[in-house]
Amino acid sequence: MKNLFTKTLLINFTLALIWGCSQHTSSSKNTPQLQVSDNSPVKVSLHKTDNQYHLYRAGKPYFIKGAGGGRYLDRLAAYGGNSVRTWSTRNGDQLLNEAQKLGLTVTMGLDVARERHGFDYNDPAAVAQQVAKLRTEVMLYKDYPALLVWGIGNELNLNYTNPKVWDAVNDVAKMIHEVDPNHPVTTMLAGINKKEVDYIKARCPDLDFLSVQTYGGLATLPKQIRESGWSGAYLVTEWGPTGHWEGPQTAWKASIEETSSAKAKVYKSRYEASILQDKEKCLGSYVFLWGQKQERTPTWYGLFSENGEESEVMDVMQYLWTGSWPQNRAPHLTTLSLNNKTAVNNIYLQPNTTYPVKVIVSDPDGDKLTYRWEVLLESTDLKEGGDAESRPAPVPGLISGNAAPEVTLKVPAKEGAYRLFIYAYDGHNNVATANTPFFVRR
Repeated sequence: MKNLFTKTLLINFTLALIWGCSQHTSSSKNTPQLQVSDNSPVKVSLHKTDNQYHLYRAGKPYFIKGAGGGRYLDRLAAYGGNSVRTWSTRNGDQLLNEAQKLGLTVTMGLDVARERHGFDYNDPAAVAQQVAKLRTEVMLYKDYPALLVWGIGNELNLNYTNPKVWDAVNDVAKMIHEVDPNHPVTTMLAGINKKEVDYIKARCPDLDFLSVQTYGGLATLPKQIRESGWSGAYLVTEWGPTGHWEGPQTAWKASIEETSSAKAKVYKSRYEASILQDKEKCLGSYVFLWGQKQERTPTWYGLFSENGEESEVMDVMQYLWTGSWPQNRAPHLTTLSLNNKTAVNNIYLQPNTTYPVKVIVSDPDGDKLTYRWEVLLESTDLKEGGDAESRPAPVPGLISGNAAPEVTLKVPAKEGAYRLFIYAYDGHNNVATANTPFFVRR
C-alpha cells in the first residue's frame, strides 16, 4: 500500500510539473487524477478478414455506435449507443468509470497542440515535451476496462502548413504502442484528401487506422476515402447536420441553419448511405454533439437543447442504433416564416416596425405543444474547428403573444443583424427548433 501511495504521488507530481511547463495553461480542476482500477484492461484490436476490417473487443467484433460528448451518458446507453468519444483526457477517470458502469466504451482523445493556435512543429524541444505530457496521460488511463481507442489530436490538418505535425503524431502513436499493447491508435482529420493521406502513409506508419470528421459530405465519404488512396480501415469521429460553412448564407453572410426536422432527415439519409453501407472499411461512428454548445447558434450542433430536451434528431439516432423508434416522438417543425418569408429570402426589416411570425409544428403523438420565442443578436464571436464561442446577447421584449405559434415581432430600433428562434415543446422532454436571420435597416 505504501509503494502504491508513493507511486501515485510521483505520477501526479510528474504530471503537474509537465503540465506547468507546457504552453497551454489549465486550472487544477482540469488536471487528471490517478485512480487505480480494480479491473484489467480489455484487449481491443483491428482485424482484416476477407477484405473487411473489424474492431474486436474482448475477442468479439465491435461496431461503434457512438456519440461525441460526455453528458447524458445514461441516455446514450438507453437509446442504443455503445461508445463515447472525447477530445482530451479531462475528467478521464470519472468518464471511464461512468462508461464502465453503463456498458459503454470510450475513444479517449489526447489533446495535441495545433499549429493554428501557435504551436511550432519545427521546435523539437516543444514536440518532445508534448510527447512526454501525453505519455503521462496514457499511463494514467491505459488500464481502464472501458477504454477502446486512443485518438491523437483533433483536426490537426485544419489550416496548417507544416507536415512535421504528422511526424509528431507518429511519435505519439509509437509511444502508445510501446506502453499500451491493448488499444489501437488513430488521429482525427477534418475531411480527407489525397494530399493528407499521402503524408500520413509516409509519416505515420504506427497509426492503426484513420478517423475522419465530415458533415454535409458524409453520404459520399466511402467514395472520398477510396479516391484519397487510403486502403485501410477508418472511423467517423464527428458527423452531424450540414455545417455552417457548407450551407446557404444570407446577403450579409449569416449562415442559415436547418430546422431540427430537416436535420433529422439528413442525419438518417447520410448515415444510411455511408456508415451502414461501407461494410469493408468503416468501423462505426460518433455522432456530434451528444450535448449542447454555442457554435454559430445555440442549436446548430447539439442533439440536446440548453435545458436537456431532445430534438427529432434523437428519434432518428435511436432508430439507427436499435431499429425501433421511441415510444414518444419529438415534434415535427415544417416551416418558420417572418413577414411571410423564410431564411433563404434575405429578410430585411424596418426598425421599430411590427411583422407577423408563424411556425408550423405538429406532434406525432398528439401532445399539446407550448412555444418559446427568442431574439438574439447575430453572433460575432465566430471561431473555427469547434473552438469555444460565446452565446450572443438576447434582445428581450420584442415578441407579443409569446406562447403561441403565430406572434408579432417588434423590430429593434438599432440597425444590424439579428436572429429569431422558436422552441416548440411537447411536455415529454422533446423539442422542435428553428431560427431565421434578419437584418434591420432603414
